[in-house]
Amino acid sequence: MTTKPKVRKYNWRHKAQSGTSPEARSDAMARIRSATQASSGETQPGTELDDIKREGLTGRQLRIARRLASKHGLAATSDYDAVRLLRKKGIDPFRRSNLLELASANASAKTDSDETAAVQLPQPVSEAPQTLPGPEMSPAERRDREIGQIQKDIALRRKKKLAALFARLAVFVFLPTFVVGYYFYREATPMYASDSAFSILQADGGGGTIGGLLSGTQYATAQDSVSTQEFLESKDALERLERDMGFSQIFKQEWIDPIQRLPQDASLEDTHKLYKRMVTIGYDPSDGIVRMEVAAPEPEIAVELSQRLISYAEERINSLSGLKREDQMRDAREGFEAAHSERRKAQEALIELQLQGALLDPENVIAGLRGRINEIEVAIQDKELELAALQDNRRPNQAKVDGVSADIARLEVVLAELNAEMLDASAGENSLARLSVRIQMAQADLAARDMMLQTAMQQMETTRSEANRKVRYLTVSVNPVEAQDPTYPRKFENTILAFLLFAGIYLMISLTASVLREQVSS
Repeated sequence: MTTKPKVRKYNWRHKAQSGTSPEARSDAMARIRSATQASSGETQPGTELDDIKREGLTGRQLRIARRLASKHGLAATSDYDAVRLLRKKGIDPFRRSNLLELASANASAKTDSDETAAVQLPQPVSEAPQTLPGPEMSPAERRDREIGQIQKDIALRRKKKLAALFARLAVFVFLPTFVVGYYFYREATPMYASDSAFSILQADGGGGTIGGLLSGTQYATAQDSVSTQEFLESKDALERLERDMGFSQIFKQEWIDPIQRLPQDASLEDTHKLYKRMVTIGYDPSDGIVRMEVAAPEPEIAVELSQRLISYAEERINSLSGLKREDQMRDAREGFEAAHSERRKAQEALIELQLQGALLDPENVIAGLRGRINEIEVAIQDKELELAALQDNRRPNQAKVDGVSADIARLEVVLAELNAEMLDASAGENSLARLSVRIQMAQADLAARDMMLQTAMQQMETTRSEANRKVRYLTVSVNPVEAQDPTYPRKFENTILAFLLFAGIYLMISLTASVLREQVSS
């Protein structure tokens, strides 16, 4: 960028005051203007309308050009045409001499009109401030000036947008955060929490089954732990607390802040929502421990609530164990009772059969009859042989023959009676043979029932031992203790959380609005 040489300004005012004529002053100013243009290396202005429009003339310059054109009698159709006509005539409308001539002409016209109107006395001359137009700016200077103006506008717009952003943040983020923080620090009622932990264990079982392999781990009681957690969070536990301690009345006291206070006409659902906020229960499947935290306005109430809930959980575990044990023992007990009843029926049937024949052992009776019949038959054969031996004599002893014959007849009578008795014992529905068979069948049935009863008894004992091994026990690992300092509200954490929450909501709404604005504008 070339630096312009300094040109000594011509003090035309001094010359004018020293008595120089207007023509001399005009010539001097023209010489100064030409010298200035020559020293600054300016080119001659254009005489075409397009060139004149590209020069970037100001409104004041165009008005001066129209006035000069009208002074010289030029009929110009526009301001730019006035500049063109003046330059074609050889008159530079922006030279100082022309401007001074125009100003002096106006002043002389005004003076003539004033002199004709009134006569004025001489007045003291005071140096007026310099109001001449400054030198024209080059296109580069004008561009730099416009760029600077644009930068100032952009900076001002940025300041306005930044101020609007801070105002929105103050309204939608900082003010709600301040309100929330004020509530937590000044208005919120302190709550005292009581922590406790308990686990559900199973009795040791054998290792021969999958259940025995898992009996010593937390997976064996995971289902019971989850069911216990669901019970403690349910309305059933809340109703028991309401009956035992009056849970709702604890949080209906007037000194509790309105947000945490329970309304006087609160329903069961409202009380249950508050209960779930004040009682926090979590189950960790990795170690099988149920952790519980109970919050209350007073520490002793929190401890009592924790103890009540632990007792409810223990009762529920015992009831679940009893139900499981009862379910497992029911079938075994029913089988044992059925086997015992059938065995009793078989024994009663055997006794009735034995009493029906008035004999304890019909088989022995039949065997005795058979033995007696065999003995009589042997005796008859002996007598017949003896009779045959007596009759073989030429002169048998008649008395002996008659005696042996009489013995044979008597033995045959006894044999006939025994055979008849044997026939009665073997034939008919009430015969000893049938009775013996029925008794044998009853004895076999009784033996089978005895075996079934023994099997049922063994099964019942096995089921009892299995049920005993599956019994659940609740063991408290951490007992509730009264807190000395309030646990809730967590003032700083809750305030920071509220700030992040409001900031996130504001950011999400701002991004949504920006996207919608962009979509609408496109």
